Amino acid sequence: MTDKRKICVVTGTRAEYGLLYWLMKEIQADDALELQVIVTGAHLSPEFGLTYKVIEADGFEINEKIEMLLSSDTAVGITKSLGIATIGFADAYARLKPDIVVLLGDRYEILAAAQAAMVARIPIAHLHGGELTEGVIDEAIRHSITKMSQLHFVANEIYRRRVIQLGEHSDRVFNYGAPGLDNIHRLRLLDKNKLELAIDFKLKQTVFLVTYHPVTLYDNSAQCMLYLLRALEHFPDASIIFTKPNADTNGRILIKMIDEYVENHPAQARAFISLGQTLYLSAVKNADVVIGNSSSGLVEVPALKKATVNIGDRQKGRLRAGSVIDCEEDEKQIIAAIHKALSPEFQDSLCDVVSPYGEGNASLRIKEQLKAVNLDGITIKEFYDLV
Repeated sequence: MTDKRKICVVTGTRAEYGLLYWLMKEIQADDALELQVIVTGAHLSPEFGLTYKVIEADGFEINEKIEMLLSSDTAVGITKSLGIATIGFADAYARLKPDIVVLLGDRYEILAAAQAAMVARIPIAHLHGGELTEGVIDEAIRHSITKMSQLHFVANEIYRRRVIQLGEHSDRVFNYGAPGLDNIHRLRLLDKNKLELAIDFKLKQTVFLVTYHPVTLYDNSAQCMLYLLRALEHFPDASIIFTKPNADTNGRILIKMIDEYVENHPAQARAFISLGQTLYLSAVKNADVVIGNSSSGLVEVPALKKATVNIGDRQKGRLRAGSVIDCEEDEKQIIAAIHKALSPEFQDSLCDVVSPYGEGNASLRIKEQLKAVNLDGITIKEFYDLV
């Protein structure tokens, strides 16, 4: 009997875990594989909801918890957290001895996980490479992780070509679509009445779902949030569901502003640290417009045939469906974009929207590739030149 192949999945945030959930389930259910789970970052922070408990409640054993968040969201604090995380991952990998490490996306804690795996010569499978987000440091982090990884699972053919352009061998770059879309097809989403009960919030006829994260290459996130909140004042008849920002530079400032807005508009607005995938996607399903600068507005929301108002440059460069309305970080432009999204003509057009990120079932295909790939000599890479 051969030993099981050990697949180590790393997660640091609620959103990232939601995208990895079905891949983790697929690995867990395969008798030829052993799932290892490392949690870090915001999952272990009371301020961000101690969401590691959700992972355990979902039936996963957490093999390692890596504490790395300092009580600071300054550039210095984030950089020190990155160093602490790298040390923690070095120790965790030494104990777990995984055959493959699975990393998703472009956050700084994932950069720490990649650095430690690269030095330990553990093959890395990277999800969502090749994308562009030109307004945040994630842009450089994502491409850096690509160069440290041996297997690449991208969400669109354009992204596949971009990863190959970075010198990765075409035989190791797989376009299976976005794994987050599996949630839409495999989760039972709530109708409006059940959602209201679940979040203890009575929704009006018009519903906004708002998620705004710091734009980490600039220092104006608080001013931009102020523009957004002022714009929302122009829609007093809408219910507003806020999901709070991630643990990024200046994130706490934005959280304070959201909390103050909700305190001043108790009948109109409610804010949540984490809704989880079922409640979040149920909120999307029952929203008229999703507003902010989150990647979900471009990836998952179009698959549910809902309108997105995408603000500013945080997602600049990502592929967009026809349901996405871009606007500058300006009060008047945000108001105009929301009015356009609510217009009967735009709402009627949503039924024809096609997502550029696939049709689901990515998780099973990724798992099968992780199971079948030959790992002999895989960490020794040659730069793949374009002909």
